[in-house]
Amino acid sequence: MDKYRHEYKYLMDSGQRAVTLMKVRGLMKPDPHAGEDGSYIIRSLYFDNAADTCFFQNEAGTDPRAKYRIRYYNGDTSLIRLEKKIKRRGMTLKRSCSLTRDEAEMLSAGRFPAIVAGMPEEKRRLLLEMSARGMLPKVIVTYCRVPFIYTAGNVRITFDGNITSSDEVGRFLTQDYRQRPVLPPGKSILEVKWDELLPLHIKSLLQLDTLQWSTFSKYYSCRLIGF
Repeated sequence: MDKYRHEYKYLMDSGQRAVTLMKVRGLMKPDPHAGEDGSYIIRSLYFDNAADTCFFQNEAGTDPRAKYRIRYYNGDTSLIRLEKKIKRRGMTLKRSCSLTRDEAEMLSAGRFPAIVAGMPEEKRRLLLEMSARGMLPKVIVTYCRVPFIYTAGNVRITFDGNITSSDEVGRFLTQDYRQRPVLPPGKSILEVKWDELLPLHIKSLLQLDTLQWSTFSKYYSCRLIGF
């Protein structure tokens, strides 16, 4: 059964980030997938069709809307995921499946393998979109994430910084491409995600009412540079 999650985003300056990060470290556990410094690098390749429907739906705040991306972490291309992220009534749902490196190389070049029986639904739908609607890779989004988890409420808090954009989509798996910063110096994004309820003591700790709530979309912001 699909389970949507709450997802709130806040734009922070370096001072707010330092204070909030210190508070969170005192209460929540680092994500076990993070490195020794508590962070990891995320590289995502986002897709859109010939009419840039995902871009303009994001701009208009269309509800519901969805987008596809390929993602891997810390330069490790032995584990690559295809994800479909759906937003509905302010909540999000993520469906995913694994890709081989060969499949990811084909997709980043705008080519796609044949649809076969037993193929995961997310992969099949992306290939249909590429075939029927001209869905193609559009932008590489790269950033550094510092993630924390809290079991009660399945809470996840992340600090995302050094967000960059690149239109050299064919070089997605090489990690060698030109990157342009998206946010002003010192700015970063705080993301707060949870299932049913955000525990009151965490909400109080974060003092979310004092932060600048944002509809920031990494995909939209990174594409906007090229428009």
